[in-house]
Amino acid sequence: MKRFNSLLLAALLLFGINAAAQEQEMLVGASCTSIMVGKNASTDGSVITSHTCDAMYRTWVRMEPAADHEKGTMHKVYKGTMHTETPYSMENLTLAGEIPEAAHTYAYMNTAYPCMNEKQLAMGESTFSGPDTLVNPKGMFYIEELQRIALQRCDNARDAIALIGKMIKEYGYGDGGECITIADKNEVWQMEILGEGPEKIGGIWVAQRVPDDEVAVSCNVPRIGKLDRKNKDFFLCSDNIEKVALKYGLWDGKEDFIWWKVFPSSYSDGKNFKEREWYIFNELAPSLKLSLEAEALPFSVKPEEKVSPQRVMELFRTNYEGSPELDQTQNLLAPRRHRDAEGNIVTDTAVCINANPWMDGNERSLYNMLKPGTVTFYRGVAMSWCSYSTIIQCRSWLPDAVGGLCWFSMENPGQSPRIPIFAGSTKLPAGFEICGHHRYNENAALWQYRKANKLAQVRWGRCKDTMLGNIKHYEDKAFAELPALEKQAVDLLNADKAKDAQGLLNRYTADFAGATRQTWMEMEHRFWEMFWTGF
Repeated sequence: MKRFNSLLLAALLLFGINAAAQEQEMLVGASCTSIMVGKNASTDGSVITSHTCDAMYRTWVRMEPAADHEKGTMHKVYKGTMHTETPYSMENLTLAGEIPEAAHTYAYMNTAYPCMNEKQLAMGESTFSGPDTLVNPKGMFYIEELQRIALQRCDNARDAIALIGKMIKEYGYGDGGECITIADKNEVWQMEILGEGPEKIGGIWVAQRVPDDEVAVSCNVPRIGKLDRKNKDFFLCSDNIEKVALKYGLWDGKEDFIWWKVFPSSYSDGKNFKEREWYIFNELAPSLKLSLEAEALPFSVKPEEKVSPQRVMELFRTNYEGSPELDQTQNLLAPRRHRDAEGNIVTDTAVCINANPWMDGNERSLYNMLKPGTVTFYRGVAMSWCSYSTIIQCRSWLPDAVGGLCWFSMENPGQSPRIPIFAGSTKLPAGFEICGHHRYNENAALWQYRKANKLAQVRWGRCKDTMLGNIKHYEDKAFAELPALEKQAVDLLNADKAKDAQGLLNRYTADFAGATRQTWMEMEHRFWEMFWTGF
């Protein structure tokens, strides 16, 4: 009994100690990943940006129409738009202010962080927080509202950067440090933004272009280094950066001004990368032999093989399974009895069936209490608390309505299918206009994937092949079908039948989403049948 009490006390102490660590992991984990691919680095010439929205942000999404506005119309800027339940909800919204409306605004895809417009302007996002001393909550704009304004008013990345800079200077930035990855049909940029301090309505920002033949990654730490203001083709920035750094004691004015060093993330540990950047760069350019122990990684790398959209999707499923440096499950081994290729019964060891890359802190603590060092937490790309994710292609050789293609996924990107949504789409499938986080709601699209995903997570070793096989099936299906669909849509556009083209694209997305929902429901039922005796 004394031994039991000692073990119980040790477990309680470990769980208590782990609470603080788990809170920090969730803080990092509740932030996002973006992969960017230049047009000459992709297999088909498309420019790619992307985003995993990793936290309890709203999952409803809608295509907002283009509009014309009378002179004198004002645009309302809100705070709190990322947590509403439907497009019509006003709960917990705060009116931050108003700005003059544009005479014409473009149609755009309204996700929690707005992501794509009808002109093939696309955006991803990643939070890096930065120094708290620079935050001014009186600034009008949060990052998601800057994205919205740019998508409504701009048709290329450089104009979007300039407009965002203008809005920040005039109306103030009220958010923590944020990165937005901005792509158009020709190029992709990484823009990092901070406040100007609690005394000043304004902000500081820098944007660096990803070379056309390279790939960049943003994962919750500032990545931009030296500012090269003379090279306008690759650098754009506000003119007050050094002044603000000096004012708040973040730079001594003598050392080289390195953006990511002067304005570090609380997540960065004195580096300009975390495990995700290192892993993705090493996957795409292994001959560089980049080290986890390095102080800094390059801003971008040239991949050794051109990167397809499918490769980006694969990287978005990354949780380091099989990586000797980062695999959380590699020490969770159990005896396995099975038949070999000749039919002989053999016994060996394998990763146990309940091991999965989404273990919470309590589960890791239990394993580490039984045997210290069994599991080390490394934050992957695909997280179980992801709300949605986007991988967006911008394709210059196609009309905008067809060329802009968002591969949209609800819930965990390591477990859910990707649904193609076009820049010219005007209507999304049933269930997409309801956020699934507020309550259990089978009408919300999120729950139509979540139920099978969570069951699979409990016994990932048994469910993994089934789920990944279905993901692969729908990827192959889309890439096989899209060329003919896109040709048909282009022919309709060339014949001045824009409405017919919109209807075609809308129906394809709805049918595709419906098929995936049916498959995920069937998987859910199959998993219950598999585990009827218990998990």
